[in-house]
Amino acid sequence: MGEVLILREAEVRASLDMASCIDAVSDAFAAYSSGRTELPAVIHLDIPEHGGEIHVKGGYIHGGDHYAVKFASGFPGNEALGLAPNDGLVLVFDARTGTPAAFLLDHGFITDQRTGAAGGVAARHLAREDTATVAVIGTGLQARFQLDALSKVRTFGEVRVWGRDASRTLTCVEDLRVRPGLPEGATFHMARSVEEAVLGADVVITCTASREPLVQDEWLSPGMHITAVGSDGPGKQELDPRILERCDVLVVDSRRQCAERGELQHSRSLLDTGRVVELGEITSGEALGRTGESQLTVCDLTGVGVQDVAAASLVLKRAVEAGAGESMVL
Repeated sequence: MGEVLILREAEVRASLDMASCIDAVSDAFAAYSSGRTELPAVIHLDIPEHGGEIHVKGGYIHGGDHYAVKFASGFPGNEALGLAPNDGLVLVFDARTGTPAAFLLDHGFITDQRTGAAGGVAARHLAREDTATVAVIGTGLQARFQLDALSKVRTFGEVRVWGRDASRTLTCVEDLRVRPGLPEGATFHMARSVEEAVLGADVVITCTASREPLVQDEWLSPGMHITAVGSDGPGKQELDPRILERCDVLVVDSRRQCAERGELQHSRSLLDTGRVVELGEITSGEALGRTGESQLTVCDLTGVGVQDVAAASLVLKRAVEAGAGESMVL
């Protein structure tokens, strides 16, 4: 018999700030691209009758004390029922014995935080230092988390938000105006179209469930950086394929996974060119990110299981140190 630590959402949130999560995810990407991780294929489950989408991801970072399995769900119809559209939990196991170490009942917070953190890692290496204007395409939780992370690595003064639903877009903008931690004095506006949001922006963040290109190649300008988050399953797409084909620096979190689930699935032939760089190759120093002010850079993020392992391990370490949570005898 043994004990497992139960951590609820408030305890998980208290143990995982964005700045630390960015650093942990950066190290996890480096480990992944250096071959120092074990990563199974993603389990993708659809619940078509209710519009549900479930991802199961897991992994192990060599030398770590734990491995983890994460369950994340998205049910857009939940809002009409007064429920959160996203949910989930993370199971953490002892890497020496396989016994359960912790159940993180985070309601999807780790997924949201580590996804935002990946955008922060990308921006740290790919966005211009003088970033001023940001376009956010999408109005869900990830719009908030991506800006949280961006604010840790770049200062910005203007954010333009576009969403299909005007009321949701307005709510997002109002939330951002009072969201703690975003740059003081920054302004937040609703954009009437994707084009209006994107034109002249320094950083473009896409975080939608679109299955057709939203951002068009002709709207882009030299020096722009794009972080594409929404395409994380077969058939999803947010970017005009011409953007990937002509950008100066094309980065992915995982070549294999992005070719199956990300923007790269619509331009798989680019893998043969040798142009596609993994983010972990940049964070480990094996490859370069942005090297010129006028370069157009793109990062395609699908979410890699080692991000969950890194974030969950940090949560568990801090919670144990703080004496947080409740122990349950198995």
